[in-house]
Amino acid sequence: METRANYVLIGAFTLGVIAAAFGFVLWFQSLHSTKLRQPIRIVFEGPVTGLRNGGSVNFNGIRIGEVVSVKLDNPRRVVALAMIDNAPLRNDTQVGLEFQGLTGVAAISLKGGSLDAPPVAPADDGVPTLTADPNALQDITEAVRATLQNINRVVAENQESVKNSLRNIEAFTESLARNTGKIDSIIGKADGVMVKVDSVMSKADNVMTGIDFLAGGKDGGKLAATMESIKELADNLDKRSAGLIADGRRTLGDISRAVNNLDRDPRRLLFGPSNASAPAAAPAAPAAPQGRRQ
Repeated sequence: METRANYVLIGAFTLGVIAAAFGFVLWFQSLHSTKLRQPIRIVFEGPVTGLRNGGSVNFNGIRIGEVVSVKLDNPRRVVALAMIDNAPLRNDTQVGLEFQGLTGVAAISLKGGSLDAPPVAPADDGVPTLTADPNALQDITEAVRATLQNINRVVAENQESVKNSLRNIEAFTESLARNTGKIDSIIGKADGVMVKVDSVMSKADNVMTGIDFLAGGKDGGKLAATMESIKELADNLDKRSAGLIADGRRTLGDISRAVNNLDRDPRRLLFGPSNASAPAAAPAAPAAPQGRRQ
């Protein structure tokens, strides 16, 4: 029992140390970020629709901070307090609102400023303060209203088309619901087709393996041996054909000479060859003269 209690104490102490370490890291990071950021007050002379705590503060399109509080100073003035990173803000920096996407969430927009202009002047409490241009806010509000009016007008002009589209979607959904069984059957058939395709592909792989085996793969070379035998047979046929052709040529030559002889002396066909036709003997050479004896 005492051993178990020691284990519990050790585990609790370990968890406490880990929690304290995490808390210290978070505190240090928040303290570090707080030191790096500085407050700035933005005064709006008009409505700030969509601006809320946690909203972005952008300088020339780059996020530099976030809104920490939005409150009313009087019925026509809204004061927003933001914490921002170190940024080159000037006294003539333009302040406005910009809307992110179609969600309607607004962000404080800071733009421009002259290089030789003085920094943002602090208020009585030491917080730098910028005042938004009412005309810019009015332009943004008018743009939002015009956009909403255009959307409303498009929807109103195409109200019948929108209704037909919704009816078509509903009919399509009902058709899908009615034909759920058929769709399942089609999917099942498609699965069967895929199984057959897999079987055909497996057979094709086996065929290709057999062709590779016949063509002289690593397991044998029956096709190569067969082709070698055919080549040897063709070589033998070429040799024999060459001999037959030579014999035929000689036979044709003999026949041609016989025909020519018959054409010159047809009597040879009846009486045989005559003696006259035999070649005459060559005359004897004259005797050499004898010389005088000395």
